[in-house]
Amino acid sequence: MKAWKKIAIGIGAVVLVAIIVGFTVHQSSKNVATVQTGKVQREDLATVVSASGEIKPKTYVNIGANAFGKITHLFVKEGDRVKKGQLLAQLENVQPEADVNANQASLEAAETDSIAASAALKTSQADMVRAQADYDRNKLDWERAQNLYQGGLISKSDFDSRKDAWATADAGLAQAQARVAQTKAQKDSADGHVAQARATLTHYADLLKKTTYAAPFDGVITNLPVREGETVVIGIQNAQGSTLMTIADMSVITAEVMVDETDIVNVRLGQPADVTIDAIPNKTFHGKVSEIGDNAIIRSSGVSTSQQTTANEEAKDFKVVVNLQDAPEDLRPGLSTTAKITTATRSNALAVPIQALTMRTKQQIDQQNNAPGSVHAAAPAAQDPASKKKDKDDEVQGVFVIRNRKALFVPVTTGVTGTADIEVLDGLKQGDEVITGSYKVLRTLRPGSSVKIDNSVPKKEEESS
Repeated sequence: MKAWKKIAIGIGAVVLVAIIVGFTVHQSSKNVATVQTGKVQREDLATVVSASGEIKPKTYVNIGANAFGKITHLFVKEGDRVKKGQLLAQLENVQPEADVNANQASLEAAETDSIAASAALKTSQADMVRAQADYDRNKLDWERAQNLYQGGLISKSDFDSRKDAWATADAGLAQAQARVAQTKAQKDSADGHVAQARATLTHYADLLKKTTYAAPFDGVITNLPVREGETVVIGIQNAQGSTLMTIADMSVITAEVMVDETDIVNVRLGQPADVTIDAIPNKTFHGKVSEIGDNAIIRSSGVSTSQQTTANEEAKDFKVVVNLQDAPEDLRPGLSTTAKITTATRSNALAVPIQALTMRTKQQIDQQNNAPGSVHAAAPAAQDPASKKKDKDDEVQGVFVIRNRKALFVPVTTGVTGTADIEVLDGLKQGDEVITGSYKVLRTLRPGSSVKIDNSVPKKEEESS
């Protein structure tokens, strides 16, 4: 065989081998997924519940109108600081004051009548004592006269005279007793008039008092919707003309926020919170949870579920109050705020990125070491609802760990959730490399598949997929 033929055959053999190898590599590369990865490492984690709301004082009161009338004096203006008992407003009080004066006079007259009745009762009681003494003396004379008359020692006329004197004393005693009962009744009536007059005076004094408004505690006037000369009325709270002003005790400031119903189970009294206020940017205030609402509030209407007569499937929130520990003095109620409540912390916890977590069925986990599978799962066959429910019940939470360039699914138990990472309680060790993306690959990757690591910036297609 000529040399050029041998060379041609050799070149052909090399090309054939190259084609076979290239084809094999190409085919194998079809089953390799390109993934992004992260490391299992130790760090401090904190679970945070974020909720928005507004700044409110711990204690505040709406001072409502207790009487109908015109405001004659307003002694404060909005923003003023007041002391407990300080006069705030005065309504017209000519008629209530006149009623008080008239009933004060009536009370004094009734008390005078009561004093007179008391004196009359004492007089009648003294007359009754005297009548009783006369009765006792004349009765003894009558009894002695009977014995003397029977012994023939006194005349018949003397006997009759003493008998008449005893009868007169008996009548006088009865009259005195009746007079005592009468004056006692008059005294009771006079006392009743005094009590009635005193009650009437209390009534009108209360009406007069309701024309004057004083501060119930030290605080700040945060709302003053009325002016001097306006007429106020007794009505429903917050109705026009029925609320004079609002006083807030600004010594204790709170952030009242609404926490989603899915997060409220983790919130506890005393948990720390970082509070930011929209009106004070780039500054964080600190506080603690002081109150947790018991009733859910419907997000769309703001009505408590306890006031609903029918079931409601709308989103619900719970009111949570955070006491601010370092609130500035010029803070105003109603400012929008956000509270980040730390519900759990863990130091030096073994953690993985949250996006590394995924779900697989037990069947897929059992088959991950079998014959090599394709990178992406084939389209599943149609299943009846019962079969789908069974597959869902069999799902296991875990992460894909890269070992020998393969993605092995490892079931894990998780703990505290941080902002971007989550604690892993078992199944992994520090330094393990886990698959974190892309989402499309994680969703379709089969346990045991071959992978290729590419931690460069992902393409836009992958980000949007």
